[in-house]
Amino acid sequence: MTANAYVLYLHGFRSSPRSFKARVVQKRLEELGRERELICPQLPASPKAAMELALLLAERHAPHALSIVGSSLGGFYATWLAERLDVPAVVINPSVNPLKNLEKHVGVTTAWHSDEPFEFKQEYIAELAALRVPRITKPERYFLLAATGDEVLDYRDMVAHYAGARQHVIEGSDHAMSEFPQYVDEVLAFCTQGVTQ
Repeated sequence: MTANAYVLYLHGFRSSPRSFKARVVQKRLEELGRERELICPQLPASPKAAMELALLLAERHAPHALSIVGSSLGGFYATWLAERLDVPAVVINPSVNPLKNLEKHVGVTTAWHSDEPFEFKQEYIAELAALRVPRITKPERYFLLAATGDEVLDYRDMVAHYAGARQHVIEGSDHAMSEFPQYVDEVLAFCTQGVTQ
């Protein structure tokens, strides 16, 4: 990775920068002496506000020194950003069409890593619809890491949506991708390759 390269990590729904995979990425970059390269914001519940924040952070470093890693809903966001900024993205068990999954979560809920309540409003569904990428334009821009054992999202939807992209389909595992430490080097290597191309 170049000296001034950055990884923007986007967590999933009800998640945070303290999520398992975000901490794995942070720890690995620290071990490599590259901890300053990680940008990992707490995303607002509003998809529109989340992307405004991500764009603000990303555009400081894009397009020549940024790669994006997104998990679950963060993978959906990462795809929209990658298309907009023309940067490489790693999508981990990404939500391909969160409109059909998140409608049932409208209302007040809490994050996994906090007791602080937040509201997922009905209008956020329309905000998600506005961010949907029906078809990716440059498959080579993406690396899909998907688990067949994902109990929340169907990996076959992911494989179809990212057709032509680099794909690593893991047999078994789960939505959280408990074995993610085994794959973090592969993820960071793709980020490095994408930024330096």
